[in-house]
Amino acid sequence: MNTVALFGGSFDPPHIGHEAIVKALQEIKHIDKIIVMPTYLNPFKSKFYADASTRIEWLKEIFNDYKNVEISDFEANQKKQVASIDSVKYLLTKYKTVYLVIGADNLNSLKKWKNYDELEKLVQFIVAPRDNIKIPSKFLKLDIDEDISSTDLREDIDLKKLPNKCAEQIEKHYKENRCKIE
Repeated sequence: MNTVALFGGSFDPPHIGHEAIVKALQEIKHIDKIIVMPTYLNPFKSKFYADASTRIEWLKEIFNDYKNVEISDFEANQKKQVASIDSVKYLLTKYKTVYLVIGADNLNSLKKWKNYDELEKLVQFIVAPRDNIKIPSKFLKLDIDEDISSTDLREDIDLKKLPNKCAEQIEKHYKENRCKIE
């Protein structure tokens, strides 16, 4: 396996939009493996609602039947904010090619990412549509139709928007727990 798609994010909570992205990535024939990599703490956020180990367990349960999908604890194990460039460099020690999956809502701030100019040379970006944001043609665009925000979902948990395998666990967690940092 030489080519991977890195799908990083907070996954706080994971939802059916995340599942739709993984399913769409599986349709891209030249991607050998999808690496789902939850953050410890998103570099652009100051808090999380579910700790990294909980989110990793949910993701393992959600994607355990998916072919060539790996849940990576690389960022979570750092116990700090990790920039995408650092995760990409880590993966490039194991794989020849890394695609980086982002949501269209990140396009406006992409140039603010740590070492963006270097990152842009190391990866091909794959963009998941979001909020009717226009995706420039230089990016690969996923063909999905799930526009769900984890932020909005935390405010109003909707079981229909949560992955079936652990929807009730996720709902219970967000109803019982307030924001925290380990």
